[in-house]
Amino acid sequence: MIPLAVPNLNGNEAAYLQECIVSTFVSTVGPFVGAFETQIAELSGTTAASVLCSGTTALHLALEGFDIGQGDLVMVPALTFIASANAVRHAGADVWLVDVSAQDWMLDVDAARVAIEAQTDAHPNGRLHRESGKVLRAIMPVMIMGSVPDFAALVAMAKDFNLRVIVDAAAAIGTTYKNGIALGATGVDAVCYSFNGNKTVTCGGGGGVASNDDAYIERIKHLSSTGRVGANYDHDIVAYNYRMTNLQAAVGVAQLERVDAFLASKKKIRDIYSELSSNFKSLEPFPEPAYGQNGYWFSGVYYTGGDKNVDLEFQKHMKSAGIDLRPFWKPLHLQKPYASSLCEPMPVTDDIWKRIFPLPCSTHISDQDLNKIIRDTTNFWNKHEAS
Repeated sequence: MIPLAVPNLNGNEAAYLQECIVSTFVSTVGPFVGAFETQIAELSGTTAASVLCSGTTALHLALEGFDIGQGDLVMVPALTFIASANAVRHAGADVWLVDVSAQDWMLDVDAARVAIEAQTDAHPNGRLHRESGKVLRAIMPVMIMGSVPDFAALVAMAKDFNLRVIVDAAAAIGTTYKNGIALGATGVDAVCYSFNGNKTVTCGGGGGVASNDDAYIERIKHLSSTGRVGANYDHDIVAYNYRMTNLQAAVGVAQLERVDAFLASKKKIRDIYSELSSNFKSLEPFPEPAYGQNGYWFSGVYYTGGDKNVDLEFQKHMKSAGIDLRPFWKPLHLQKPYASSLCEPMPVTDDIWKRIFPLPCSTHISDQDLNKIIRDTTNFWNKHEAS
């Protein structure tokens, strides 16, 4: 089976892990942790970063670092992996689900603005949602598959409504805004990453938060390390053990040494799948962002036709050919834990989620595997369009 994405560990990963073993610094203390935090801050265009044990915990502490919790709301696009919403719930807040834009599949800023203006009033901490009595505190745009939102519009809306912007950039390491502006230099409050095994840059598992607010990052570090004060066992808050280990950070440091090559490979794969989609009247490539440079975590083909069963047929065909093709993320408003959440109309999300087909995108995928993917994809859509 050709998998969707496997880590590329052909650099200094093994050597740096051996350094950890020889030094015995294998847990949450060690030089690679600080080095990785410095690299993430530099890549993000921020003054500081904190690395953590997962992308979900990064989002969780990004929220809790701003005291977002019980009685609060966070606006989240429905078209995202469920971890985005789970992190809001972990912080004690609730989600307010909004649709995505058909142009870029990310949070529809215009729809969000209309909903906020119609349903909320000014509040010292954000916007009071009249019906629920909860306070909207933040917007969480999701950089779906590494793409780029309109940060200027997001930040302007947040300023108009006194809201935080906490970016779910789980899949967007290396993505930049207009003119190469780093994500953390766009005016947002925090940028959150995932370093899961299938991400462009992996630590095996892990996450990170980057921000230009040094005190905020220090609070996140305090929250992630059991709220310990000083060298003894004194703790001043109820906190978490969310730290990244030196072993994970060592892998991350080695990965970032090759991030430019990884991103170039992702771009090459995207171009190949874009050319593939151009051969069929019912296929398109994934949207190309208008606001910056996509990191292309995943690429593939997007179906524009009217066959409601084509997703299951295409998945069956590809899996029988030995190619991993899975259903795309089931939207949050259709997930049992969020069925009763505040929710705006979802015409775009409801229409597109079963039309999105990410194809294998490992950074070191072989030409042989790519040729097989192209051949088997072509065989399916030739038959489909001829029927």
